[in-house]
Amino acid sequence: MIADAGIGFDAVGGLTLGADQFSHGVAACLDDDHEWFVVRKKPKGRGTDQLVEGAVLGPGTRVLLVDDVVTTGGSIRQAYRHVVDTGAVVVAAVTLVDRGEVAASFFAAEEVVYRPVFTYRDLGIEPVGSGRV
Repeated sequence: MIADAGIGFDAVGGLTLGADQFSHGVAACLDDDHEWFVVRKKPKGRGTDQLVEGAVLGPGTRVLLVDDVVTTGGSIRQAYRHVVDTGAVVVAAVTLVDRGEVAASFFAAEEVVYRPVFTYRDLGIEPVGSGRV
């Protein structure tokens, strides 16, 4: 979906645990030029004690954010903030299921391409969480 849109990226990841399998899977299926990362909710207090683990993000790094399910968008927004704090640029965000419209509004305001694979409309359900904005 992102490749079809002509968007390139260097690293793929998002907030642990929802994004882990997608970031690892996407990076593994692509060539060696793509790395994965995870964003912790808070540093562990031991080991590397970092919020972002895996790929080293910084100025010039183009990032694809991923998540499994977005309801109110809190997790993917948290991941976005931590990634941007590294100096990296979020070029796009993808979720498997978007259960509302809050994340779409957030990424539109940030001028970031946002593509859910499925939405609440596709599933024939009412928007959940904050619902429509």
